[in-house]
Amino acid sequence: MKHEHNHEAMKHNHQNHNMKDHHNHGDHHRMMIADFKKRFWISLALTFPVLLLSPLIQQFLGYSLSIAGQNYIIFALSSIAFFYGGWPFLKGLYDEVSKRNPGMMTLIAVAISVAYVYSSAVVFGLLGKMFFWELVTLIDIMLIGHWIEMKSVLGASRALELLVSMMPSEAHLVQDDQVSDIPLAELKKGNLILIKPGEKVPADGIITEGESYLNESMLTGESKPVLKVHNDKVIGGSINGNGSIKVKVEHTGEDSYLNKVITLVQEAQKTKSKTQHLANRAAKWLTYIALTVGFATLAVWLILGFGFTYALERMVTVMVISCPHALGLAVPLVVAISTAISAQNGLLIRNRTAFENARKISAIVFDKTGTLTMGDFGVTRITVLDPAFTTEKLLSMAASLEQNSEHPIAVGILQKAKNMNIQIPSNKAFNAITGKGVEAVIDGKNIKVVSPGYLSENKIKLQNNAMLDKAETIVFVLVDEVLAGYIALADKVRPESAEAIKKFKSQGIQVFMATGDNKIVAKAVSDELQLDGYYAEVLPHEKVNIVKDLQQKGHYVAMTGDGVNDAPALAQADVGIAVGSGTDIAAETADIILVNSNPKDILNLIMFGKATYKKMIQNLVWATGYNAFAIPLAAGVLYSAGIVMGPAVGAALMSLSTVIVAFNAQLLKRSIQSGKPIVS
Repeated sequence: MKHEHNHEAMKHNHQNHNMKDHHNHGDHHRMMIADFKKRFWISLALTFPVLLLSPLIQQFLGYSLSIAGQNYIIFALSSIAFFYGGWPFLKGLYDEVSKRNPGMMTLIAVAISVAYVYSSAVVFGLLGKMFFWELVTLIDIMLIGHWIEMKSVLGASRALELLVSMMPSEAHLVQDDQVSDIPLAELKKGNLILIKPGEKVPADGIITEGESYLNESMLTGESKPVLKVHNDKVIGGSINGNGSIKVKVEHTGEDSYLNKVITLVQEAQKTKSKTQHLANRAAKWLTYIALTVGFATLAVWLILGFGFTYALERMVTVMVISCPHALGLAVPLVVAISTAISAQNGLLIRNRTAFENARKISAIVFDKTGTLTMGDFGVTRITVLDPAFTTEKLLSMAASLEQNSEHPIAVGILQKAKNMNIQIPSNKAFNAITGKGVEAVIDGKNIKVVSPGYLSENKIKLQNNAMLDKAETIVFVLVDEVLAGYIALADKVRPESAEAIKKFKSQGIQVFMATGDNKIVAKAVSDELQLDGYYAEVLPHEKVNIVKDLQQKGHYVAMTGDGVNDAPALAQADVGIAVGSGTDIAAETADIILVNSNPKDILNLIMFGKATYKKMIQNLVWATGYNAFAIPLAAGVLYSAGIVMGPAVGAALMSLSTVIVAFNAQLLKRSIQSGKPIVS
């Protein structure tokens, strides 16, 4: 049962409204879960005395217990259960019927209302049997079914709260060389603000003074922090590196880049298909059948000349029996179990429709950074060009110079030196060569670690250019102006990626990559992994278009990503998969979260989806198949042979059907484990 949330509240496009509406939305979902839980426990408490005192149950279990005013006590307790416990279903009936779309709520509400009205009439003098025991157990089971289900579907409401929380709450305003802190809401276009090292950028703008590396990976997906200098643009929400900068504000609030991303996410969340679940469709048909057969039963028995009370009892039996307890549990139990098994295997399921539909995936779009690749710069190779040096010596000199820098390349080199347990020598006379590298003196020799630009400027020739793969970032080590060697770094492809992609292809799934990185890097990764295609230098709104294009070509698209830049595309995709090492926002707009950033887990997801779907179908067949058998008997089809299903037998069959469904759901664990879809 997918509870439709009121997304209308999210139409306000202003950030403050966004926050408020979104908090309300999340709270609403949590309140609903708490409400179902409370109604369940109270209804359950009322159920025991009702069962204990019910004549039918006593007859069934062969004991007798009678107290004064017994029927009135049962009536009073059942009335509370009906109006309090049954309220969500009665309200649901109204909602479904007013939308002319009867489903599970209608079926439950019809069954409990018929049972309640008829049984109350029996208490006050109508000849017949009471169905109160049936009424209370049905309410209990349907409440617990809904509660299990709502818990297994986390509200998709935290996404926008998190996006908004990426912005700092204050900005440092600069006026006449005085710096004062003001709330973000008071920031205006044209203001001059100061951003200190390590702080979040509060608004989009242009640098007027200073330079720094900015980490925009959460917004643009570009893996390495970007050097920003005078007149460069900065994006609100990105994180400042090691330098102080002054920025002239260009966009604030709803005009900001981040807010445009928020709007994209909202739109995609709103238009996400509201797949009506199978159980709901089954319930819809059962409602029609129950009502039709019920009234037909009444008419036929009356035409055959039986008394009205007898005909009515047959009709009520049909209607009450036709609402299978099993149907209410068929899907939620499977969902709860598959959600738990998946979680043990590193898959967190937030949207169960997407999970059920994972079996249909025909194309997957991967974000490169952090998904197919490791998301950090690692040393790929160290090449020595001067025989006087060893690999270790080259690395130790480079590490010595880089140990004062925050630059991702420096971090990569230091990490490599640490991994190889290399002693890092001290240096003197350290100096940064602007935009080209660094230099210092080690053991009396002048050492430089520089970019290819420095070589060409100083006419230092490299014997063999073919050795340089453009998909790598290369730094050169010079000793007294002589080229000693170079170190190549790259955002490494995950070892698991290649194998996972082979398996996807064997399943007939096409694999694409979309990245903010440049074409050369993208092509290198695509060739290495033999992808079906790649998109490079892609902006967030273009990722959404890539997903839309594939959908228009008839693909059922899964999108995998880890940054804010992926959030709109994750929301647009049929199945959005966030990678756990990524940002919280990506995870909140996704349907499924991979705890480990392993592409193989997506393969497990598809296998789990298939196994889960199969179990749901089996359970629905069981839950509804019971009706095909029970309804005609309750209606009295075999009356001439002396067989009329009494309410007690109906109850026994119903319990059996529920037990079978619960047992079958447990078998899901076995089928997933024995089918071994888990790729180790």
